[in-house]
Amino acid sequence: MSGAGVNRRSVISEAVAPWSEIAQLLRGGEAGTLVPVIIPRHRRRLWWMLPLWAGVFALLSGVMLTLRGADADGAADLAYGALAAVAYTSGVLLLVVGGLWWWRSSIVEIEQGTNGVLTRYGAVTDTLQAGRHYLWHPWSRVDFVVDTATEIPYSAPVMACPTQENVPLRSIEFFLKFRITDAVLFVRTIGAGNFDLVLSSAVQDAIRQRARRMRTERAYDLRGSDVADMQELLNRQLSRYGVRITGCNIPDVQLPAQYQQHLATRERVAKERTAYEQEWGLTRKRRIDSLGMDIERAKKVRDARIVEVKAALNRAREAVAQLLEEQETNAQRVRFEIETRGRSGLISAENEARAQRALAKAYRDNRAVLQYELARRRLEVGASLAVNAPQPVVVRTDGPGAGGDTSALSTLVAAQLLPRLNAALPSGGELPLPGRRDGE
Repeated sequence: MSGAGVNRRSVISEAVAPWSEIAQLLRGGEAGTLVPVIIPRHRRRLWWMLPLWAGVFALLSGVMLTLRGADADGAADLAYGALAAVAYTSGVLLLVVGGLWWWRSSIVEIEQGTNGVLTRYGAVTDTLQAGRHYLWHPWSRVDFVVDTATEIPYSAPVMACPTQENVPLRSIEFFLKFRITDAVLFVRTIGAGNFDLVLSSAVQDAIRQRARRMRTERAYDLRGSDVADMQELLNRQLSRYGVRITGCNIPDVQLPAQYQQHLATRERVAKERTAYEQEWGLTRKRRIDSLGMDIERAKKVRDARIVEVKAALNRAREAVAQLLEEQETNAQRVRFEIETRGRSGLISAENEARAQRALAKAYRDNRAVLQYELARRRLEVGASLAVNAPQPVVVRTDGPGAGGDTSALSTLVAAQLLPRLNAALPSGGELPLPGRRDGE
């Protein structure tokens, strides 16, 4: 089937067509309408009964002629016999033609994806599935062929739909798909033409309820919004007609010109804001990348310096370890030297102590010799002291003819001459000084 054009309401109707055009109408519609129900134009008439009754009459006529010829004789018997043969032949041919006509007129072919509603004397008796069927009863017929497999698209624009602020929207395009689930319930309860009115009213009511809850500046949010609640509402309303809504959505919303300009300005500002945010995001990302590179570079420099510091620390540790090792070696050498000198001194002291002990033992053994040696040593020391002792010199300043005072000049001269005179004078001699009288 073909849907209605954009911004045009779909029209659902039923059509009367011969069996040869049913498939075309169900798939393509008629003059821009949706045709889910076809009323077949029947070619089945009761004319097939005429040759049957004529054949029966011919057979009965042949029987009567046979009976009449049995009572006659001669030429009359031959004439009745010929007429009876003609009657029998005509009756059989008429019966065959009538039977073939009946058989051909009882064939019904239901298109794939459709159901046929079978009636007898105007009452629905059965539903015919797709395929070939034989309607042997003369008054059985298929009144409706209903498309039950195709999801039929339906477009219903709602004009002047008010919003929460009571601002009428220009139009709201609503699109849905439905499928007929019960052919008998559909054709006997509502029919295609009435269903179009009921569906249009239900869609408009649902759309107006949805739009009444929306603010005007957010009317574009209706496009592509979730309409599962509307689909459930429509299914509850249309289930009693044997119809099920399989899908629906709102493809387009048209606002008044003033609000369109307002929303266009908002969209332009939003786009500019988005562009600015993207530009700022790129700038921020660039700055972050630059800072990240600086941080990585600083980390590399820091790592290099850390490596250098660690290398210097290792070198310092090696130098300190080497210095400590040298100091320890020197300390050990000094300790060895001190220990060696101490051992040498100790050995020397021990030897001297042993010598002194031996000497003391010898002195103890030779005590008399020791006392003699000690006396002799004393004498030698006394003699040495007597020889080396200073000699006194007496300077007399009280000689005859001398005055009572001693001058400084005479004292200085005496001090210079004393060392010379000391060597020349005998011990205990006196040197008279001028100016000193006797007895003084």
